[in-house]
Amino acid sequence: MRRRGLGLGAVHKQQQTEAKYREKREEMAVEQLNKLSQQMSSFRYKLQEFAQKYKKDIKRDAEFRRQFQIMCATLGVDPLQSSANFWTKLLGVGDFYYEIAVQAIEVCMSTSHRNGGLIPINELLSRLIQSRNSAKQKSKSELEITVDDLLRAIEKLSKLGSGLKVIPCGKTFIVQSIASEISLDQNSIIQKAQTNKGCVDINIIVNDLKWTEERALKAINDMIMEGIVWIDKQTPNGQTLYWFPGLYQTLN
Repeated sequence: MRRRGLGLGAVHKQQQTEAKYREKREEMAVEQLNKLSQQMSSFRYKLQEFAQKYKKDIKRDAEFRRQFQIMCATLGVDPLQSSANFWTKLLGVGDFYYEIAVQAIEVCMSTSHRNGGLIPINELLSRLIQSRNSAKQKSKSELEITVDDLLRAIEKLSKLGSGLKVIPCGKTFIVQSIASEISLDQNSIIQKAQTNKGCVDINIIVNDLKWTEERALKAINDMIMEGIVWIDKQTPNGQTLYWFPGLYQTLN
């Protein structure tokens, strides 16, 4: 009985020790979390001071604006999260990006009959800049926008169901403005066409993508139905080519 009592006492003592260690660890974790929270609050405050000081530069200098966005993302701050939040009121960047997104939609709609609803990001940017310049309602610095600005604008507005979607394509992007969803197979064909002067044929798809002919034809026919692809049977060798007009117009 005596040994059993000592055993229980030792176990109880060990449990008390472990409880104290656990309590201490939790106390240290809370203390570290509080310190981290204070540091982040301090960083955000400094970021606000920085934004207030360089407000004009953020709005008129595209590269400066991009670096500011990166800095915000590092601290977990999204200046575009709400049209009524502090950052939007301070910088007006929310209105800036929403304006770009709306203008991008207008360009996509006006060109969809020629490109089938697919337009390379650089062409969209070029047309958007021309449109903003022709309006002549802003200073030269306010008219300067970049691909980064355009991508951010589309991303923000896409959450509201704008109908625009960005498709990664190699080192660049293609903006889709058609209502239908682009499948993975169709995406692969689009990327292949971009590297082949805007067109493909069935042999290129089958050989390069290692697909069956049936799979290639299905993907192509679906895009023909959507008006994304144009058929060209008037080739010297009689080979049917499938053109993506938006990609062809950009490359030629």
